[in-house]
Amino acid sequence: MIDHEVMRLRDLRNVALRARALARALAGPTPESADCGKSAVICWALARIATGHLRAHPYLSYQKGPSRLRDLANRSMAALAALNARRQGRCASVCAQELRLVARALADARALTWSAELSDALGRTQILLRRVCSELDARAQHEPATLGTAESRRSVRQDPADNDWPYIAI
Repeated sequence: MIDHEVMRLRDLRNVALRARALARALAGPTPESADCGKSAVICWALARIATGHLRAHPYLSYQKGPSRLRDLANRSMAALAALNARRQGRCASVCAQELRLVARALADARALTWSAELSDALGRTQILLRRVCSELDARAQHEPATLGTAESRRSVRQDPADNDWPYIAI
């Protein structure tokens, strides 16, 4: 393993653990939150794969795991995000957005790895992640749209012809 691969695996592990904390915070007793529970399990498996390959490295500095402070920060940020998502009724879309970040980091790590075993393990996890992501996207389409973002507020206030103003000025 080279240093760039170690850094990608650490980033992948951090993103997966952050997404796992959010998915665990969003998961609940309702049947609708079962996809968030599935995504938490997939993110945990992904973090275990990355940690296992990092611990197999001969250099001790590469074998370090995530700190307890990072775990505490992930859980507290996930609790706040889950509270906000539940209040707005957007649990599936928030979880799907976080899983897209995991899928992107996973695709980067898998595309640039030299190890065939690691690529195979990441590929199996990538298939599961895509399946859960598509289920969450389908559920997110039935959630109420919020007007909290700047883009949605802008699109409500402006005429469609006003959106082309930079091209008209040139």
